[in-house]
Amino acid sequence: MSVLFTPLTLRGVTLPNRIALAPMCQYTASPDGLPTDWHLVHLGARAVGGVGLVMTEATAVLPEGRISPQDTGLWSGAHVDAWRPVTAFVAAHGATPVVQLAHAGFKASTYRPWAPRRGGVPDAEGGWTPVGPGSAPFVAGYRVPTALDEAGIAGVVEAFAAAAGRAVDAGFAAVEIHAAHGYLLHEFLSPLTNHRDDGWGGDRSGRMRLTLAVARAVRAAVGEHVPVLTRISATDWDPAGWTADDSVVLAGELAAAGVDLVDCSSGGASPTATIPVGPGYQVPLAARVRREAGVATGAVGLIVEPEQAEEIVASGDADLVLLGRELLRDPYWPHRAAAKLRATPTWPAQYARA
Repeated sequence: MSVLFTPLTLRGVTLPNRIALAPMCQYTASPDGLPTDWHLVHLGARAVGGVGLVMTEATAVLPEGRISPQDTGLWSGAHVDAWRPVTAFVAAHGATPVVQLAHAGFKASTYRPWAPRRGGVPDAEGGWTPVGPGSAPFVAGYRVPTALDEAGIAGVVEAFAAAAGRAVDAGFAAVEIHAAHGYLLHEFLSPLTNHRDDGWGGDRSGRMRLTLAVARAVRAAVGEHVPVLTRISATDWDPAGWTADDSVVLAGELAAAGVDLVDCSSGGASPTATIPVGPGYQVPLAARVRREAGVATGAVGLIVEPEQAEEIVASGDADLVLLGRELLRDPYWPHRAAAKLRATPTWPAQYARA
């Protein structure tokens, strides 16, 4: 039997298989952060395609937490209403809808990738002043952030918790906390970007404090039966930055705070890091965190072939595989993988003749 096509239970939710749609920004939300028909079709197509867990793009907990003015959000009741048709469709077609809750920190207020310009979006074009652990921009051309003070940090924690509660109301079966890729929580974690000398910086314990506070607040907001995942950059790929050793410690603390699965990505805090990109290049990070921290993990990064995905979960390197670009190319990858691995495809009745 294919292990990839066995269920995975996280608290009160059972995924039908171990295949997840990785969160990928679509930069197609309304000006006030509402999902559009694009999100319904994009996410719904992957549910029809047989993905077990369908995750949204990075969805901001505050307006100033958006990466671009075209990012989705979940900071109001209007967002709850707009997400409900999406979650209902995904669930009706056998997948588990999950939202990735995010705050972009000093990477906020930037142009979407296909815009004719790069860097920070000015106020006149719908941009805003971002926030971060300090007042230095990520790179030249980005907006200069405002350093978060105690009240601002408390507001971020509260915003994550409130958005998590709204997510449950909107029909999401689980939530993921985005603490990777150089966005706000990762900015506090990494010594490359956190140079504070107060209780939110300094040593590893101080730098982990915000991420763990968010995890505890989100767990309290969603209750005991809703799974909470956390995406981390398991290494900065820089010896002076966040390391895999740090991630093992963080993952153990996240598990103690009520996180059920750690989604192991990498990079994003350094614009000059040399990343050894190749098939499954981040899988060893997920394997190490799973083995040494004793927490379920997700593996992501150039997972393309069904046999490759099968080996990752069958060997115990991860409990879940997250596919990104491959599911953009082929929304029906899970059905094709099931046939190749001699599992039972779950085509909808409308497509059964295929």
